[in-house]
Amino acid sequence: MSAPLLAVDGLSRIFGKLVVLSKLDLTVEAGGIHAIIGPNGAGKTTFFNLVTGALSADAGHIRFDGSEIGDLPAYRRTALGICRTFQNIRLFGSMTVLENVLLGLHCRTHGGLLSPLFGVPFRPSSAETSARARAEEILELVGLAARARQPAIELPYGEQRRLEIARALASAPKLLLLDEPSAGMNTQETLELEALIVQVNRRGVTILLIEHKMSLVMKLSKVVTVLNFGQKIAEGPPAFVQRDPRVIEAYLGGE
Repeated sequence: MSAPLLAVDGLSRIFGKLVVLSKLDLTVEAGGIHAIIGPNGAGKTTFFNLVTGALSADAGHIRFDGSEIGDLPAYRRTALGICRTFQNIRLFGSMTVLENVLLGLHCRTHGGLLSPLFGVPFRPSSAETSARARAEEILELVGLAARARQPAIELPYGEQRRLEIARALASAPKLLLLDEPSAGMNTQETLELEALIVQVNRRGVTILLIEHKMSLVMKLSKVVTVLNFGQKIAEGPPAFVQRDPRVIEAYLGGE
């Protein structure tokens, strides 16, 4: 059996006297869609912050693709293939849709693509031309090719969410962390998001998903991990987790 893409062992994080995450053990298999659920304050986003390097752990280990990454800065983890979106949209509204995706390619093109954004003359190299083609390909994937020259701030809410995913995909992640991607979406936008996540996963990207919409979790996920008060209380296939009395009490029963 192959090693998991992501493995955390005894992961803990404490803020003052508050234990936000306590001795968490979790593995994410390559090629799957793995959901993290739990009530507000369960430690889900803190877990994402620890995996991506936005926060450092107080205890425990994080292994990605076979290597320990717990001491690496966030940019090194991105270069290894870990990327994320955020619960609150973080686009550059005055930049075009295409420029937002190009920002995700910045670390792979040595900055040339950003020159026009700061008034520096731009002389495209073959690598930069290739990067633009890649950005346009990603926009096609997320259904935003026709919006490429439009300022990001003008996009409808659901399309802004998809643009965030597009920008994350620009870094060619092996593991994509999605933090509440359907937050604020209507039914149609959620269905479109579901189809996009399936498409991205079929292209070989492993998905780790924090999500409150249980219908989306149950349809997409192969494995669901449930957190409550910073501890794992259940894990397994969606149907199994859905019937767990501890989950019903802590989370699902309150929906």
